[in-house]
Amino acid sequence: MKAWFDIHDVYHLIGIVVMLLVGMTLRDRANPKRYTTALFWFMFGASFLFGDLLLSWLGKPQAYRLVGVAVIVIALLAGTGRLALGSYRPSSEQQRLESARRLGNRIFLPALLIPLLTVACTLLLKGVRLGDSYLLDQKHLTLASLATACLAACLLGWGLTGGTPLQAVRESRRLVDTIGWAAILPQMLAMLGGVFVAAKTGLAVQQVVSLFVDPGNRLLLVVIYCVGMALFTMVMGNAFAAFPVMTAGIALPFLIVGQHAAAAPLVAIGMYSGYCGTLMTPMAANFNIVPAALLELKDKYLVIKTQLPTALLLLAANILLMYFIVFR
Repeated sequence: MKAWFDIHDVYHLIGIVVMLLVGMTLRDRANPKRYTTALFWFMFGASFLFGDLLLSWLGKPQAYRLVGVAVIVIALLAGTGRLALGSYRPSSEQQRLESARRLGNRIFLPALLIPLLTVACTLLLKGVRLGDSYLLDQKHLTLASLATACLAACLLGWGLTGGTPLQAVRESRRLVDTIGWAAILPQMLAMLGGVFVAAKTGLAVQQVVSLFVDPGNRLLLVVIYCVGMALFTMVMGNAFAAFPVMTAGIALPFLIVGQHAAAAPLVAIGMYSGYCGTLMTPMAANFNIVPAALLELKDKYLVIKTQLPTALLLLAANILLMYFIVFR
């Protein structure tokens, strides 16, 4: 299925941007850890930029092993504190105030354009061809639409601010340095979720639960499923990664088959329970760690501490909802 802009182009674009960040980091002589920081981002960007070449040259087994080694190196560099914030020249308060007065609320237009254009392209460009090829990758239409929207937002931002593409890359490096290793945590957790699914962890969970829990104890099974979704999400940082494991291990065999629960509301409330775990874990970096870093909060766990009471109340509410409405 040929397309003018497909998923491989998206990967290559990400890899090029990351490699530009690597080059800027190596040139930053004021950064005492510029070599290890550059190595970290090079390992990350190489999988996007050179992944197809590795597959064609080495074959899947060797390419996957090489990427696995890169993941281990990335984890070691982050875990041993080998990353450091680069040196930057912040704008003065007067410059920021002048820029704010000049741009006003128009500064939000690029950010608003991304979701709007992503949805529009996903809905309107499905099946659209240009010559013999599709305009966007139909198999990964949402991701291709998101990349298209991001490019359009960059163009709009350059037009509004009078900046340059290089300045956009510099600002990208500043944000990435500020966030640090947490910027790639979602991708790492998605990979980990795939490993758990391939390892049939759901079957292992089912076997453990069957040893200690009476299959006829409906309330206890509901509590285990909801709390398990929250806890597993806290470990994984992503309810989507926890969902197949806990649903295959508990919801499907014990609640849907054993207790004849309605599947649709059961799994929906199960996902909501997982989102409660999202509110309580630093592993959900995009939600809980990145905002603290960008806002320069003194307590990097303040977001989690603020959300904790709400998360626990919602989890209790989900348990009650599941117990009272999903059984026929």
